[in-house]
Amino acid sequence: MTSTHETSASILQLPNWTDPVSEHDLVMRRREIHRVPETGWSEFVATARAAKILSDLGFKVRVGREFLNSADVRGRNKADVVKAEKIAIESGVSVTMLARMGGLTGCIATFETGRPGKNIAIRAELDAIKMTEPESPEHLPFKEGFASIEPGLMHACGHDGHQAVLLELGRFVLANKDRLSGRITFIFEPGEEGSRGAYPIVKSGVLDDVDILFCAHIAPELPAGVVVPAPEKFLCTTKIDFHFEGRPSHAGLQPQVGNNALLAAANASMMLMALPRHSEGMTRVNVGTLHAGEGRNVVAAHADMEVEVRGENEAINRELTDAALMRAEGASAAFGCTCRHTIMGEAVDFVPDDGIVQMITVCARHARYAEKIVPSVPLNASDDATLMIRRVQSRGGKAGYFLVGAALPHPTHHTHATEEAALDWQEKYLVTMYGILVNLLVGLSGNW
Repeated sequence: MTSTHETSASILQLPNWTDPVSEHDLVMRRREIHRVPETGWSEFVATARAAKILSDLGFKVRVGREFLNSADVRGRNKADVVKAEKIAIESGVSVTMLARMGGLTGCIATFETGRPGKNIAIRAELDAIKMTEPESPEHLPFKEGFASIEPGLMHACGHDGHQAVLLELGRFVLANKDRLSGRITFIFEPGEEGSRGAYPIVKSGVLDDVDILFCAHIAPELPAGVVVPAPEKFLCTTKIDFHFEGRPSHAGLQPQVGNNALLAAANASMMLMALPRHSEGMTRVNVGTLHAGEGRNVVAAHADMEVEVRGENEAINRELTDAALMRAEGASAAFGCTCRHTIMGEAVDFVPDDGIVQMITVCARHARYAEKIVPSVPLNASDDATLMIRRVQSRGGKAGYFLVGAALPHPTHHTHATEEAALDWQEKYLVTMYGILVNLLVGLSGNW
């Protein structure tokens, strides 16, 4: 039996094509990335890694401010950025590379084959989640020694795997540069969590000449080996930050003089969570954080709240957003406070192109470890890749989004909270995602 070190990940059956990537390569790359998670708009190590690897492979690379406009960036926490830049330097990222980024993360890598053909783009996400990785012997990263080294941060959404696939796919591109055609563009999106990263990428114009865009996601909730070429029910979403401004006073001496921003925000949170659901489709509302007040003996003068709404389509989401703004402003006025809001992120829905769905389906049938093709499943979640997809489609291009199931064979028995934190999936199915993308590149180069 051939070892995974010797076996190509895609096992191409076509003559004159070669695949230098093995399953072992994909798994090791994922584990390297998993150990160093970074929060949205602070992914300096991940950006530098992608830039270095792909530049060495012959891709033209742009990072951070080289393609993004800071005025378009949403939800960037300056304190997180400053801390992350220091960690990046300690991790070996050069001052020169950080200067190129200019305080912004993200990477666009383009390979010109020199032959006429389509401009094919593939997206991967850079950011991790603010979550403490569990130290459990049943949690794979802890058991295998590649758990997060950053307290309070972990890759819990598969983005580490997506990056690994795209970086290793770069090696396939170089190995077959004389057989591929057109332009191949890799998009490493910062700040996908919270739906923050796609908007500035869309505004940058890098998608405006893309012919076909592919997005993919590891799905730990789907049975292992299931590929879904066209998931549906992408929820539209709006992420809103509210700031309530009241008037401070001494809570003992002059309580009547103050206007309590904490109470305004608390009442707003209850009113937001009580928003009526919609008869025409799914809705979601969540108040995620509420921070307020200056001290126990002071009528609170400030409050900040993070909220998201989601709807099955744009019309529902718009209604929810408008209602949320009205209720927050109403609660604020009732307590004599003022309220302002900032849109921090968004995502929409989309209709996949039939031809691309068919192509993904065919490619999945020839990918390693793909055991079953399920045409569609409801996603019931949001991904701001939909903004990119809409942009490509609006300019005459096509796009597709597929899922690769990677559920564990025997779920562990934890409390619900621990199960949420210990989000494990089978790494071998990175091979399936990689193989589908390899087959797509081969097929779209006109070699079928």
